[in-house]
Amino acid sequence: MKTKITELLNIEYPIFQGGMAWVADASLAGAVSKAGGLGIIGGGNAPKEVVVSNIRKIKEMTDKPFGVNIMLLSPFVDDVVDAVIEEGVKVVTTGAGDPGKYLDRFKAAGIKVIPVVASVAQAKRMEKTGVDAVVFEGMEAGGHIGKLTTMAGLPQIVDAVNIPVVGAGGIADGRGVAAAFMLGASAVQVGTRFVVAKESNVHENYKKMIIKARDIDTIVTNEHFGHPVRALKNELARTYIKMEKALLKEENPDMTEFDDLGRGALMNAVVKGDVKKGSVMSGQVAGLVTKIDQPVSEILEELMEEAKACVKDMSKVFE
Repeated sequence: MKTKITELLNIEYPIFQGGMAWVADASLAGAVSKAGGLGIIGGGNAPKEVVVSNIRKIKEMTDKPFGVNIMLLSPFVDDVVDAVIEEGVKVVTTGAGDPGKYLDRFKAAGIKVIPVVASVAQAKRMEKTGVDAVVFEGMEAGGHIGKLTTMAGLPQIVDAVNIPVVGAGGIADGRGVAAAFMLGASAVQVGTRFVVAKESNVHENYKKMIIKARDIDTIVTNEHFGHPVRALKNELARTYIKMEKALLKEENPDMTEFDDLGRGALMNAVVKGDVKKGSVMSGQVAGLVTKIDQPVSEILEELMEEAKACVKDMSKVFE
């Protein structure tokens, strides 16, 4: 399948694997790129040496394009920017900020820059800075989210900019892929489905919790303080909600305990398997994810075949 994104990045499938912190390591991202999609290393708050290690491991796995997601609020952001340039990475996605500060260096190094945006205003601002494309992530997604849904936000952003748009949030099967293309996307980004893939090193407890999840099993915390996060309901999430309600009643709340609550919570769930007090980030599509440890190559093929079948079936409706 050829789209503006596949041609821009020289990839076979117009499917990105989300650059999820602690989840998207060389094993997962390398498998996605090797199979024809765009695997993305999740930089998160990782220091330079960790990112470099993952980059070099992917290069040993495949010579196909891959990316690195740079969280611009990371204390190591400058070092990670140095790393992707030094290691010859060709695609960078960014989150939690404006990559404008680094854009000239990225461009000089031949790197395609694709920020994650949450609104039309952000998308238009990014286009003016000269980025190559944007990822619009609807609030159905897991992890840090904005306020717009994919269905409402994606077509508005497609209409507002002239650069390619990648649709994300709420996509876990071919129907979601087809829907995103119908809304004008040039590619899609998938997160939750890849968390439970065979090549994902996420703890088995985390994977099983996603597989068991129902449609209403995610919840959004931090809606009033900090950055809203979508995750599966558990002890940590309930504590967050309870504490947040109490803090809202205080005139000058002490945020120390609230801020400390999430420290290391994602790592505890992903690496240690603590799905009670850890943060089990997941999109609302968890209820659609039913296959655990499915190879990445099968996931990509399945997504595309289902999407093609959807489009074919719908074309008959309008004959």
